[in-house]
Amino acid sequence: MKTANIVSPEDWLSDRKSLLEQEKAFTRARDALSAARRALPWTRVEKDYVFTAPDGRKSLADLFDGRDQLMVYHFMLGPDWKQGCKACSYLADHFDPAVIHLAHRDVSFVSVSRAPLDQIIPFKERMGWSFPWVSSFESDFNRDFHVSFDQAEMDAGEIYYNYRQTSFPEAEAPGLSVFAKGDDGAVYHTYSTYGRGLDIFITAYNFLDHAPKGRDEQDLPYGMDWVRHHDRYDD
Repeated sequence: MKTANIVSPEDWLSDRKSLLEQEKAFTRARDALSAARRALPWTRVEKDYVFTAPDGRKSLADLFDGRDQLMVYHFMLGPDWKQGCKACSYLADHFDPAVIHLAHRDVSFVSVSRAPLDQIIPFKERMGWSFPWVSSFESDFNRDFHVSFDQAEMDAGEIYYNYRQTSFPEAEAPGLSVFAKGDDGAVYHTYSTYGRGLDIFITAYNFLDHAPKGRDEQDLPYGMDWVRHHDRYDD
């Protein structure tokens, strides 16, 4: 790789301390943003969604698994797909280590796809994942949370995603939705994020952002063009 600007240790330390002030400001700004996110109002989930899990049919409330908070990752795997999206799989490689820690902070985690369960299970086994993963094939869940699009929308080239009308290359899209159980027993939707809002959940990207080359994606056709399913890299 090309050698960068070379300076004395003293000059490097001076520049590093200046950057540290920016990093601290960013951390404080991120803390403030996180507080604003948690302060968003809630909206009650009125529809009775049904999911298919390995141990039977589940309601959205069932997915909480006895906890008060639920995070749902909208995994791109459509009914006619042979395998899950490689970018979603890149995110999913980071899920298993987090699940047990989330559970000890009163948060359940589950991945949801529109594909039937008999398509999900073989792919999950191939990838070696153990996090909970259910099918929303029999419900409007994906449509209502704007991560699945019908053929008419795809033909028109305009779908509603990430809170705006836009174009998207696939009939399935990624996202993360958060729910809470109120003291009245009802389920509430508290937050959803899509697109680059999912970056923060990709630990490998956070590491790369600290490396000299960064993500090194600027010359690629699109950012995640280099990503493969972890069992499909050439090496």
